Amino acid sequence: ACVRSNSNRAAISHLHRQLYGRLYPVLLVNTDGSTVRLRYREPKRILMMPLDSNTLPEAERKARLRRHFPSKPKAKEEETFEGIDLDTYKKFWKK
Repeated sequence: ACVRSNSNRAAISHLHRQLYGRLYPVLLVNTDGSTVRLRYREPKRILMMPLDSNTLPEAERKARLRRHFPSKPKAKEEETFEGIDLDTYKKFWKK
């Protein structure tokens, strides 16, 4: 029996091509929260589409930027041992 191959054959059953043999099922999450199952070249569970920051409200955009780029850590001040009475800790030095 001669089988006619056209573009609808892959949509009805499975892919019959060797070229697309190494694709893995992946869940694609769009920015609005909708999900689509597709085939991807790397074995991942979830792919998330990047969120367009221009469509976000100003407060949420600033909150996202603060999360991505945290403020620089403050320089720690060195401790001085002038106010510490060393005789109280003398029992820990002896063996």
